Amino acid sequence: MNKLRCAVIPGSFDPITTGHLDVIERAAAMFEAVYVTAFANADKKGGMFTEEEKLHMLRLATAHLDNVICSVESGLTAVYARERNAVIVKGIRNGTDLDYEMTMYGINRAIEGVETIFIPARQEYSHISSTFVREMLRYGHDFTGLVPAPVYRYLCEEWISYEE
Repeated sequence: MNKLRCAVIPGSFDPITTGHLDVIERAAAMFEAVYVTAFANADKKGGMFTEEEKLHMLRLATAHLDNVICSVESGLTAVYARERNAVIVKGIRNGTDLDYEMTMYGINRAIEGVETIFIPARQEYSHISSTFVREMLRYGHDFTGLVPAPVYRYLCEEWISYEE
């Protein structure tokens, strides 16, 4: 199978999860270049991690993928994708995700003519969200398997302080 040229995988990645990484790996197998890009989402207030931390975690998680480029951006995802002549790739965990992403597909197509490809979540990742991971972190619960192994190590070593 010939690889398609270019994809953008946008998200808040606050933090990147194992479900995100699964979608990224699957897209990396299909596209020559994949831009994994943390965007500020006006609908999501605040966040747990800084832009620098998000970028660092994205790079840790995708270091094994030669065709993945990670960045943190602001602005419209559709404009970013059009500037790179890319399609948008979104992971879909459930019907709620699909409803939301179908609306975003329509908007992105209308304003910039950008196509969107949906990749369904594998069953074992369908319950994982960044929100769920943040809750586990806030309350000191085990989050093994919810984030990629290098990100888990980073969070345990550099970010989480269990000392009172």
